[in-house]
Amino acid sequence: MPTALITGASEGIGKALAACAAKDGYDLILTARSEDKLKAVAADLSARFDVTADVVLADLADPTAAAILWAKATDGRQIDVLVNNAGLGINGPFAETDWTREQATINVNILALTDLMKRAIIHMQENGRGRILNVASTAAFLPGPKMAVYHASKAYVLSLSEAVAEELKGSRVQVTALCPGVTATEFFDGADMKSTRLTNMGAMIATPESVAQAGWRAMKAAQRIEVPGALNKLFAFLPRLLPRSVITMTTKQFYARKH
Repeated sequence: MPTALITGASEGIGKALAACAAKDGYDLILTARSEDKLKAVAADLSARFDVTADVVLADLADPTAAAILWAKATDGRQIDVLVNNAGLGINGPFAETDWTREQATINVNILALTDLMKRAIIHMQENGRGRILNVASTAAFLPGPKMAVYHASKAYVLSLSEAVAEELKGSRVQVTALCPGVTATEFFDGADMKSTRLTNMGAMIATPESVAQAGWRAMKAAQRIEVPGALNKLFAFLPRLLPRSVITMTTKQFYARKH
């Protein structure tokens, strides 16, 4: 059976992507920080889809974690799909947010993703095939006052994914960037965003399952970018039409807290 390595797989979009992979017959290597949640996801998917689901605990905020995770994941196994889903963020003015959290955001969203992606591409080229799905965000398309580091990190993920996808053009190793908008996940609790205007926009909030299914389909079709949802596509396109100052000011309002 082919094997998929999925980071941030204990909940939200990562958990839903693990279900997509299992449904397609992939054995799973699931990683996150929460052992209990991971084991529950692994047991559920293994029982429902008759696949092997292994758990590897990893805190990707640790700069050494990606290398250790990759060594464990590839011990006697070939990785056919890498899903870089793990992500962090924090809401607040750049000068006031906790540096430890911002540093962890950079380590997870940029450093660990890049490390795993590079190792995966070399591994996949040696094996003649492979697919990588990097979970970016609609945040990648515009600056984000009050979420400055998060937006910058997702812009990096999108840019890296597009550039490497072009480098790999014509090969059997492919890279896709998934750019969801607001999704009903636990991310917003950790990012201190529950009271912001953005997370109280009702109909704009997607389910993890719908986002994951769109991303998985795009990866299988070798698309370079997938933005799920018509409104999200519009928001991703607007920065091409409007002045950057207008886009930045508007984004700032979305991250303001409701009173």
